[in-house]
Amino acid sequence: MNRNSTTKYLVLCAVLIALSIGLNQIKLLHLPYGGSITLLSMLAATMAGYFCGPKWGLASGLALGLLNLVIGGYVIHPVQLALDYILAFTALGLSGFFTNKGSGLYVGYTVSVVARFICSFLSGWIFFGDYAPEGMNPAVYSFAYNGISIGAEGVITLIILAIPVVHDNIYRLKDQFASNHVK
Repeated sequence: MNRNSTTKYLVLCAVLIALSIGLNQIKLLHLPYGGSITLLSMLAATMAGYFCGPKWGLASGLALGLLNLVIGGYVIHPVQLALDYILAFTALGLSGFFTNKGSGLYVGYTVSVVARFICSFLSGWIFFGDYAPEGMNPAVYSFAYNGISIGAEGVITLIILAIPVVHDNIYRLKDQFASNHVK
């Protein structure tokens, strides 16, 4: 990869990270203990992988996780930090493995969100199970809590992606970026 290509990828990924952080501030629903449903923040994060491939997507996800940690992270244990900030956000870059596949936009987004959910579920179950209502299994609580926050945004985003003008424009932007890519 030449210097111009690297610069283009770096700038695009930085813009998508910034967009994800900005969209993360638009809370559609606040949940107790800091959770929320945001407006398309995970979509912006997955676009780095979808447009630039897995290496750039995973690196962008890691950078996004570290920025979220700095901006307002809550850490009680090193493994929880890894699950909630390093692995969960890096997982959003898995979309890059589906960039050239049929329905790659949808499959890549879904795989990325499910991987993030798994990390957050494990963290919630292991480290935040005490927040479960009395008598409720901590695993069930974590599944429900993360299902509401991550799952709801995932479903909302997939519905928005199903709108023809939205997915057509994302495909057009990807093709345009690829055609302007200097090899």
